[in-house]
Amino acid sequence: MRPAWGDNIWEMVNVLKKLVWLVLLLSGGLLMAFGSGEANGPDLQAQPTVTGTPAGPMILVPGDFVNVRSGPGTSPYELIGVLLQGQVVPALGRSTGGDWIQVQYPGVPGNVGWVYANLVILQGQGFLPIVEPPPTPTPQITATINPTLAAQFNLLNVTPTRLPTFTPAAPVVQPTVVPPENGARAGFPPVIAIMGLLVIGLFGIVVSFLRGG
Repeated sequence: MRPAWGDNIWEMVNVLKKLVWLVLLLSGGLLMAFGSGEANGPDLQAQPTVTGTPAGPMILVPGDFVNVRSGPGTSPYELIGVLLQGQVVPALGRSTGGDWIQVQYPGVPGNVGWVYANLVILQGQGFLPIVEPPPTPTPQITATINPTLAAQFNLLNVTPTRLPTFTPAAPVVQPTVVPPENGARAGFPPVIAIMGLLVIGLFGIVVSFLRGG
């Protein structure tokens, strides 16, 4: 016959075994719950939200981006935004020649814009109606002169100044020799005095030559 204290020990061992199994079961359940949650988390985040497919034609941007303008043309219509690669937006209409497509573009006046047709891909079923282009932007006002301000500075009443005319200089007066009047006594000509001196000189030379002979 086993003593009473031995029965108590076996009962405590059985209780401990049950507690260990209970802890193991709980730990396994918790690990499975957290493990499945972590494994399913990224898959749930990667799944796209299912939305309704809009009816009518759409345009797809195949390149890096495409410019969105306020009208069907690069000039004078201004740039109002861009569509990035992979974006799909509803197509509302087209220009007369079909070179430009009107698309839905929220955030701008009228919530519409225009893209060049050769840079996008038209998708979906439906007919694109011809849409009249918006009015062209008002050209910039050129600056004009304020008449009142110009009058204060005498800008409009400017009298042109006439340049002085060229006046030729007076002619130079050349002195003239006035011949003596008839009957007036003329002075002794110097030529006669020179001729006389030459004759006297020659006469002296002849006399000296004769004396020497």
